[in-house]
Amino acid sequence: QGQLVESGGGLVQAGDSLRLSCAASGRTLSRYDMAWFRQGPGKEREFVAAIRWNGAPTYYADSVKGRFSISRDNAKNTVYLQMNSLKPEDTAVYYCAAAVYYSDNYYNPGRYNYWGQGTQVTVSS
Repeated sequence: QGQLVESGGGLVQAGDSLRLSCAASGRTLSRYDMAWFRQGPGKEREFVAAIRWNGAPTYYADSVKGRFSISRDNAKNTVYLQMNSLKPEDTAVYYCAAAVYYSDNYYNPGRYNYWGQGTQVTVSS
């Protein structure tokens, strides 16, 4: 079975940048709408950003709009999340997710069929 693998997390200071990657093995991401979610300590999993199978449009949570950017390289079977101007409240485990079927419900985690194991992002003040 295919899987999604996130990478690029780490410990940074407020104001720094990170780029997360989500690579797929055994699965062709170009067929799927993709998204990033995150789950902070003691919080529910929340939507961060999403991108359609062909790269547009993109969608963002209000809390990250203007700071984060989602993109994809279907030739490399990889989706990215560029995170700039990081804040301590961005601290969370970040997950990538893939949706098989079209839907406008991009912010609902229940819509996504496949998930990665997550990568930790910690932002110190």
